[in-house]
Amino acid sequence: MRTSIHASASSEAPAAAPALPRSPSRQVVRRLRRSRSAMLGGVILLTLVVAAVAAPLLTPYEPLVMNPVERLQPPNARHWFGTDVFGRDLFTRMLFGARISLQTGLISVSIALLVGVPMGLLAGFYGGLTDRSLMRLVDLMLTFPGILLALVIIAVLGPNLLNAMLAVGVSASPAFARVVRATVLTSKEQAYVEAARVVGCSNARIMLRHILPNTVAPIIVLGTLGVAGAIIAAAALSYLGLGIQPPTPEWGALLSEGRNYLRVAWWLTTFPGLAIMTAVLAINLLGDGLRDALDPRLQS
Repeated sequence: MRTSIHASASSEAPAAAPALPRSPSRQVVRRLRRSRSAMLGGVILLTLVVAAVAAPLLTPYEPLVMNPVERLQPPNARHWFGTDVFGRDLFTRMLFGARISLQTGLISVSIALLVGVPMGLLAGFYGGLTDRSLMRLVDLMLTFPGILLALVIIAVLGPNLLNAMLAVGVSASPAFARVVRATVLTSKEQAYVEAARVVGCSNARIMLRHILPNTVAPIIVLGTLGVAGAIIAAAALSYLGLGIQPPTPEWGALLSEGRNYLRVAWWLTTFPGLAIMTAVLAINLLGDGLRDALDPRLQS
């Protein structure tokens, strides 16, 4: 009898342990990895960042050293992207210019976040006069095209890189304010906000600890896509001579320097233009993938 009981017990397979639910962050990463376009954009963007950081190791030339003997040479084995009117290696200047262009995009979006997120958070949470006042200010800023508003700020502050980043960031802040306000209007009606009020949480704690985390996903998506727009806007300001000043290399400034030599030196504008297009395309692909990964409703 004991033998039969032992045999039947040993023949039973152990019950499988229940699968643990994946954390939200792991689910986002998993969905992001499934997007080929997002992964392609991420790889391209990472390559650009690595090339910008490792610029001194990737080229034997200096970005500011002139060599008039080799001026306006077409792409060749020594100068992959040719040389400019002062004999400077264009490939080298583009590598060092990537540092400024990418940095400008990130800092400009950071400024837009610092300006737009508090405005949207306060307007959506308090409503009433606060909401109307802040949103009328946002509407006033939106009546101007972003580049025009940036031009006004540059005209007041003066043309340089810092003012260009500030101008681009301020002109992009209304979009962040509107997105955050819409998210806050939905979140503040949830039960957990009422529970926080019941236990005596202050308004500041409710906004920062309970409502603001729910705005992270749309902010990440908008911020990622905003970097691409900021790079284009900063390049446009530099092209007009209102951003980075010569001889410092920057993609928009390189375009501006080569516009007078389009017929005799096509490479001076072609390669910087391709660099801007590649960076913006990569960021947009990554941003689209993040939008899909952070919103499960878009999953099939």
